[in-house]
Amino acid sequence: MNKSIYSYIKAMADTINENKDFLTQLDAEIGDADHGTNMARGFNTVITKINENDTDVSDVLKRVGMGLVSSVGGASGPLYGTMFLKASNVAKEADITQEVIMNMFKAALDGVKERGKATRGEKTMIDAMEPAYEAFAEVINSGGNLMQALENAVKAAEEGVEYTKTIIATKGRASYLGERSIGHQDPGATSFTLILKSVLENYKN
Repeated sequence: MNKSIYSYIKAMADTINENKDFLTQLDAEIGDADHGTNMARGFNTVITKINENDTDVSDVLKRVGMGLVSSVGGASGPLYGTMFLKASNVAKEADITQEVIMNMFKAALDGVKERGKATRGEKTMIDAMEPAYEAFAEVINSGGNLMQALENAVKAAEEGVEYTKTIIATKGRASYLGERSIGHQDPGATSFTLILKSVLENYKN
């Protein structure tokens, strides 16, 4: 982590705001047409709860998680909130090495899977998040660096988003469409991928 935790959360918030209409349009096709609006409201709320002087990564992630749970509507609030809260638990009293970041990523993934009762192949954010984690962990476990791990994770997440276009939704509102959900990318997988890309860009710059 070469920058403040605040800068990463701010980058996420900026990315979600920039893509708010795009995410809402995706959700209009297979959901409630509110994913972008809800996510933007959530990140705009949590960015007011942290500041540039915050150095405790675990504490910041906890505040972000709790803020998203309370301010993002629908299923996304609990799922994204859980993601940050689980990562926060791993970050407690730890130096934030790339191995710790990998463990935070794994805890976040496991938390979302458990909370959403979801597995890969159901047209959810897991279809981007799980392959991203696997690509990230493969680099770290083989002695690679954080930049390469993030780049590979983003690529895997993007491929996961493309994969969601080819499958039937079996979770949430989109599942009501059955085969008509084929051809549409999952909004949650998309928002996760955008957030991951913002982490990579912030780390690079």
